[in-house]
Amino acid sequence: GELRKNIKTRLNLEEEAAGTNRRKRIQRAVVEELTRLLEPEAIPYEPKKNESNVIMFVGLQGAGKTTTIAKVAHYYKRKGWKCAMVCADTFRAGALDQLRQNALKLRIPFYGNFAEADPIKIAYDGVTQFKKEKYEIIIVDTSGRHRQESALFDEMQEIRAAIQPQSVIFVLDATQGQSVGDQAAAFHEAVEIGSVIVTKLDGHARGGGALSAVAATGAPIIFLGSGEHFDDLEQFNASSFVSRLLGMGDMRGLVAQIKDTVGTDKPELAEKLSKGIFTLRDMYEQFENVMKLGPLNKVMSMIPGMPQMFGDNSDQDPSGSSNRLKKFMYMMDSMTDDELDGKIDLEKAPSRLYRIARGSGTHPFEVQMLLKCHKQFERVVNKMGKSGLMKGGEAQMAKQMQRNPNNVMQQLNKAMDPRMLQQMGGAQNLMNMMKEMNKIEMDGLK
Repeated sequence: GELRKNIKTRLNLEEEAAGTNRRKRIQRAVVEELTRLLEPEAIPYEPKKNESNVIMFVGLQGAGKTTTIAKVAHYYKRKGWKCAMVCADTFRAGALDQLRQNALKLRIPFYGNFAEADPIKIAYDGVTQFKKEKYEIIIVDTSGRHRQESALFDEMQEIRAAIQPQSVIFVLDATQGQSVGDQAAAFHEAVEIGSVIVTKLDGHARGGGALSAVAATGAPIIFLGSGEHFDDLEQFNASSFVSRLLGMGDMRGLVAQIKDTVGTDKPELAEKLSKGIFTLRDMYEQFENVMKLGPLNKVMSMIPGMPQMFGDNSDQDPSGSSNRLKKFMYMMDSMTDDELDGKIDLEKAPSRLYRIARGSGTHPFEVQMLLKCHKQFERVVNKMGKSGLMKGGEAQMAKQMQRNPNNVMQQLNKAMDPRMLQQMGGAQNLMNMMKEMNKIEMDGLK
């Protein structure tokens, strides 16, 4: 309704702009309007240092509240806040056990009472205790149900009245689709949601329901959750989220993640690549860097036009592609220095190949797959090194792209295996990615 109307209005205003591609105008209008929708005027609550900030979590059962509470507590603890957790979920069997296990792993204090059946009393006692002990972030877990029951809302309102939280966070399951709009509206009417966290974004769900929730509540999204690990929580950025939602990737987010996790200053590698040298040891280091960035399917989703090159079923099995990389790394762990540095041709030494398979607990066929994968990368690096594209590092390549983009595209076409290039969306898409990364780098220097 309103979204469609706003996009049409924007397109009509831009209609007179000469020389602009209509498809690009539509795409830009959709992106900008969706981004605007996900950036409501409401500002999320900012915890205050040296004060007790009580944060109450609400949501339907199965949305991942208890796990998300641990992730948020971990996030603030790493930033130097004094955190504590309270389990006021008396409805779900095992809720207190789960919270306790998470608290012990994170070394964060928690409060719960197996002997008490009244969630309002538990919440009040826990918050009161942690306030006395001067904890800064006090997170309260509340009961969920399988659907919006009036008893759940009554309980939430009573807990809210008892603990007087500074912020109420609604945990939204991304796999629920558009139905979350009605859920969010019902919760907001009962307890006035201050902000939203979207969970379960590690599978096939893209999180379109988040649009409905924000539209229904006017509350901003603050975090996105993916996976079961405590680090699988990222701060929400509307433009990056919309870009991934529409399958356009998120190069800005990927570049920032690479800088934070891996760093970009690798002069020795740049020198080797410029000479067209790429050994198994170099590939091992690159795989290590990729693993640091998180689940491989998540990394791939940030690159526009990039399908899951390490396994097509990664939506059904998000860990499958990462496991493939780990297997390759186990094989390389079983190699000698000479084998890793390319001084021995493993394809002509079957006895070594069998030794590597035994040492890594894999099949010789899988070792051959690794060698084939390395050969593909080595061939690309070798051809690009000879073409001069890699000389002078990224800065020189950026200059070449600006001066003569057609020449760079021809060199990419010659250097890369046609099938691999097709998987990456073609030479033009690869060029666009490189331009985008260069533009982001330049923006960062300003």
